[in-house]
Amino acid sequence: MTPRVVVAAIHQGDNLRAYSGTMAAMKRPRSFFLLLLFVSCASSPQSLDQRIAAIEKTVPTATIAVSFYDLQSGRTWEHNEQVSMHAASTMKVPVMLALFDSIDRGILSLDQSIPVRNEFISIFDGSKFAVDPKEDSDQELYAKVGQSVTLEELIRRMITRSSNLATDIVIELVGAPKVMDLMQRIGAGDIRILRGVEDIAAYEHEMNNVTTAHDLMLVMRTIAEKKAISHSASEAMLEILKGQEFNSGIPAGLPRGTTVAHKTGSITSISHDAAIVYPSGGTPYVLVVMTRNIPKGTDASKVIARISRAVWERRQSI
Repeated sequence: MTPRVVVAAIHQGDNLRAYSGTMAAMKRPRSFFLLLLFVSCASSPQSLDQRIAAIEKTVPTATIAVSFYDLQSGRTWEHNEQVSMHAASTMKVPVMLALFDSIDRGILSLDQSIPVRNEFISIFDGSKFAVDPKEDSDQELYAKVGQSVTLEELIRRMITRSSNLATDIVIELVGAPKVMDLMQRIGAGDIRILRGVEDIAAYEHEMNNVTTAHDLMLVMRTIAEKKAISHSASEAMLEILKGQEFNSGIPAGLPRGTTVAHKTGSITSISHDAAIVYPSGGTPYVLVVMTRNIPKGTDASKVIARISRAVWERRQSI
């Protein structure tokens, strides 16, 4: 009898005081019912807004921006999506698009031989600077300075290993203005790509690459929908993005084995991840998570992974 009465009380919303008066044989019935109601409320599923808000409370000094887009239904969910942040290495995706645009136009080719050098010109004052291998996640390319490699190798290193040296070589090759023109063409006008990596003179004068979560989502969406440059170019870029070697952000919040095409980016107190997620048997979606003012990169990665998990679990209800 007791379980049946309890279910009725919770389901029908009857007055707990009335039940406690009719069940004198039970010990502390009112407290018992209140406990069950508390557990029921506590276990009710939270919305994505609530989940993200709870995650934000764990890093109160941080700014977190999120942009989600379902590639089949067109459903979106965004938070702080128009907040402009330092792009860090996510800027390498727009650079890749500009390179494939030049390849499609016959100006460049993937098998083209490119000299590897470590001397660049600052966009601020024309002074020379070099990229520090100690600050680069891909140190292998420095051994090839003075030699030549294919453009394809440089693009792959720029994306999958986030090579700073490869980035500076190719951005001088294609030109930052061409990257900006392409961003305007796809509607990502809040992305600003001015320079390569470690141009300290430019950095000190606030000549930086910036983006919003929304515009970075537009870039990834354009690639995912295979509307970037051409169908074949989009497929080639997706294949490169799927080779990403740094997976402690968005992929870490997903079921093991989930295919993800993505690009990370991090500098001091800044960590981002921009991804196209391919659920097994489900609808693919774009997810961009950007964070600022989380001092430890490992902590930022955990926050990004938690947001990725929350989106994964709530994406059908968005």
